[in-house]
Amino acid sequence: MYKLKNHMEEFVLNKTDEILKLMNICKCEKCRLDIAALALNELPSKYVVTEQGELYARAMELEQQFDVDVETAIIKAAVVVSRSPRHSVTE
Repeated sequence: MYKLKNHMEEFVLNKTDEILKLMNICKCEKCRLDIAALALNELPSKYVVTEQGELYARAMELEQQFDVDVETAIIKAAVVVSRSPRHSVTE
């Protein structure tokens, strides 16, 4: 069975979790998803349909520049969200 999937979305969500552990900012689900959404808007989509496409997308993760680009987008997004979170302080 075929399924359309944006491989970048899964990768960015996982990497966001890793990076947020190292940052002193809000880690609630709303902020986490806002950070991931902002980062994904700055990165190219990587849609796959087949297992071969999934393997190719995973191989790209091993490239150093790919990792740097993703981490940079996430950190920039985290700074933006932390300066202006879309929830009240009590949430």
